[in-house]
Amino acid sequence: MSSEISIRFARESDLDTLVDIYNYYIENTAITFDMTPFKTEQRVAWFREFSEDGLYRLLVAERDEKLIGYASSSNFKSRAAYDTSVETTIYLDREASGGGVGTALYAELLRLLVADERLHRAYGVIALPNDASVALHQKFGFVNVGTLGEVGFKLGRYWDVAWYEKDLSR
Repeated sequence: MSSEISIRFARESDLDTLVDIYNYYIENTAITFDMTPFKTEQRVAWFREFSEDGLYRLLVAERDEKLIGYASSSNFKSRAAYDTSVETTIYLDREASGGGVGTALYAELLRLLVADERLHRAYGVIALPNDASVALHQKFGFVNVGTLGEVGFKLGRYWDVAWYEKDLSR
């Protein structure tokens, strides 16, 4: 067996695993402000927002034929003037943290976004504290453009959220 990480576009057959990965963060962390775990069928519409050549991409990482994480670009805001901006997210299987999985996923996602002339900016929204996510975003040239204090309440406390911005100019 190889321990190499491979990155590819997500397939609908990945949806059960994507939901499992995300639900862990819903139930155990403040990394996402979703509060209720999803059933797979509830995420089908979300999944179908992504495509291989659209503004919104969904990539998965595999190691030894096991899906171990995903990264996406999605709608930043619903108003048309925001269409040149995307929000990026990344979630890893809790056993896959470290070891370069996040770096490999973000490198490929950002390569695609930079190459897409329709896009101008990417934004990462990070619940704090999250040193690993902050470091990953900084590694790829995202800059902190502001922090919202105590904007979310989860797990019995308030959380700050930092906004990170990346210029996608060619």
